[in-house]
Amino acid sequence: MNTTDSRVELVFALEASEALPRALQQRALQRLAGRLVEGTVVITASEERSQWLNRQVALRRLQELLRWAISPPPPPRRPTRPSKGSVERRLMAKRLRARIKGNRGRARRPEEGD
Repeated sequence: MNTTDSRVELVFALEASEALPRALQQRALQRLAGRLVEGTVVITASEERSQWLNRQVALRRLQELLRWAISPPPPPRRPTRPSKGSVERRLMAKRLRARIKGNRGRARRPEEGD
């Protein structure tokens, strides 16, 4: 199958685009810094046999990529402590495991007088 005839290369000039507000554009530029080539995003699609379908695939990928790039950062993690019950269960399991492993290597001495 000759995919070079139907291959599509989509180039989106993110740095020069006025489609996004300035703050979202800056966020996208930071998140996509590793993928940018001179301020542009390049997306290729060649899995379909028709060029039109490859264009649709490339556009969908660009939409998903930009949606991810401009999404707000996740909220910061609130530190929590383990519950008392979970600490007790963990320590109990450690004691049990230590007892099992402690019994492994000991050779028992025969009783005197046998």
